[in-house]
Amino acid sequence: MRVIQFREAIQEAMTEEMRRDENVYLLGEEVAQYNGAYKASKGMLDEFGEKRVIDTPIAELGFAGIAVGSAMNGLRPIVEFMTWNFAILAADQIINSAAKMLQMSGGQFGNPIVFRGPNGTAGQLGATHSQSFEALYSMVPGLKVITPSNPYDAKGLLKAAIRDENPVVFMESESMYGDKGEVPEGEYVLPIGKADIKRAGTDCTLISFGKIMKVALAAADELAKEGINVEVIDIRTIRPLDVDTIVESVKKTNRAVLLEESWPYASISSEITYQIQSNAFDYLDAPVRRLTQSDTSFAFAKPLIAEALPGVEDVVKAVKASMYEL
Repeated sequence: MRVIQFREAIQEAMTEEMRRDENVYLLGEEVAQYNGAYKASKGMLDEFGEKRVIDTPIAELGFAGIAVGSAMNGLRPIVEFMTWNFAILAADQIINSAAKMLQMSGGQFGNPIVFRGPNGTAGQLGATHSQSFEALYSMVPGLKVITPSNPYDAKGLLKAAIRDENPVVFMESESMYGDKGEVPEGEYVLPIGKADIKRAGTDCTLISFGKIMKVALAAADELAKEGINVEVIDIRTIRPLDVDTIVESVKKTNRAVLLEESWPYASISSEITYQIQSNAFDYLDAPVRRLTQSDTSFAFAKPLIAEALPGVEDVVKAVKASMYEL
């Protein structure tokens, strides 16, 4: 194992898959000459040339549509959005073309595409650059949605996404590209649709995904100091969702707290809550609790940012409340 940055894990996954399959190519804003807006494609233009690493105009709808057409004709594009906030403009191609092409063509045209880029909050970027879109895309049949929380998962899941025959929405985080973690030297691919138990426990199940997993794990450390043993699950893949791992954990701990950085209404935690009450209701000793971003547009002022997002203390209180210790 060696320690590398999140952006390096992304770059390695794309590079290895482009070496393995000549039909894989990368396109997006600043991915070539500038080495990527967050340097996730550093060196790839030099290795693969301008026909496989392509700088596009600032026209998300246009180059997403080009990718859909090329995938219909046998290529395997990786589309990098500078941010998923900008990808709202490409939602028509993602939702109405990529996700539906296989069904609408009667199985004649597949759409093996990865749409990837940073998602969610990243500090003082204002309301229009700080949104989390997992719930929007995960509601669409035909799409797979992945949100890794660390370099190891990012590399293994991105390689799996590139090899998948379906369109995959791969959501990273602008504030995680510099994060470091252990990644193997050799080849590995992680299965799509399989959650990971980051920390085993017996007292409460804490479920999260993406960069707010840091908050979940930090809260588990704090609770451990008080003798509360929390099981932490990183769902990693939002669609398809690994319901079995979640349910088996809740059957063991009899409690569940959900943590995400998106809005509360029609959220991922809403769906997981439904799955828990449908499949493990008789095992629950307390109501399922959830922590999300406040139900408001994201602010620019630091005090309001801190108020909007759940922190370690909030998670600790929620777990204790679930255990009736508050």
